[in-house]
Amino acid sequence: MSDDPSRIPVIDFGPFMDGTESSRRAVAGQMRQASKEWGFFYLAQCGMPQTQLADAFSASRSFFSLPIEEKNRVAWQNAQSNRGYVGIRRERLDPSRPGDLKEAFNLAPEEPGPDAPRNLWPSGHGRFKDVMSGFLEECICTADRVLEAFALALDQSADFFVDAHSHHHHTLRLLHYPPLPEGFEPLDGESRAGAHTDYGSITLLFQDEVGGLEVRTRAGDWVRAAPIPGTVVVNTGDLMHRWTNHVFCSTPHRVNVAPEFSHRDRYSIAFFCHPNKDAEIACIDSCATAESPAIYEPISAGRHLQEKLANTYGA
Repeated sequence: MSDDPSRIPVIDFGPFMDGTESSRRAVAGQMRQASKEWGFFYLAQCGMPQTQLADAFSASRSFFSLPIEEKNRVAWQNAQSNRGYVGIRRERLDPSRPGDLKEAFNLAPEEPGPDAPRNLWPSGHGRFKDVMSGFLEECICTADRVLEAFALALDQSADFFVDAHSHHHHTLRLLHYPPLPEGFEPLDGESRAGAHTDYGSITLLFQDEVGGLEVRTRAGDWVRAAPIPGTVVVNTGDLMHRWTNHVFCSTPHRVNVAPEFSHRDRYSIAFFCHPNKDAEIACIDSCATAESPAIYEPISAGRHLQEKLANTYGA
């Protein structure tokens, strides 16, 4: 186990947002290399307002401090909606292991129409709704900028990925890992979050100072992705792995808080970016060659997500 986060690339996104065309291509090239070798990187200067991020963490802590009865009134119901509160041990990111030692709250952009799923907001907590709704919009903007850079990195038009995500079928997830009691003995294979890959195209992860994220290298070693102030962790998911014919990799990761932090609360916020449900995920032309032909048959993004969620929740 390595504690050196510098092994995972740190990329300054500022030149992509404000620089020349050559600067933008240089940043996109760094992101392509990091996504190929690691599937993970830290992104600095991504444009996310730090005050808004701090407000989101504060609102998250307030929600998880509510009585369990109040949280259960907005409990997660099904994979089709994928919204609401997820209790401790309810989820198993590694299906072969016991339930994860964490709780979560999912929300997502709401589509028009009377039958569209709605977010499950706790009654009487208007500030929580306002803060998280605003933060969700900011995450969409940040993700679109990253997707634009990915398109440039793969020699596609700038709007290639952004257009494929235009319906905003994303999920914002608040996460709380409660302190472990003195003398706690885990069940067989029990952990804060089991080893897994993410399902969609990209994930933005915001960590508190406790950290706990671990990333598996290509050699099979686990490296701690320690928090770096002012950065967001970006990783590529299963659909991007498939879409790019393994040019961008989906890398296993897990959460195992270091022993010195085991008696502290750990909070993180993840934004899971997913293509439009009807988007066809087929090998991008620039990612296939005669020597490396397309590996996968096309699949719709929506079908892929439902299969993954059903495996995770046993639904």
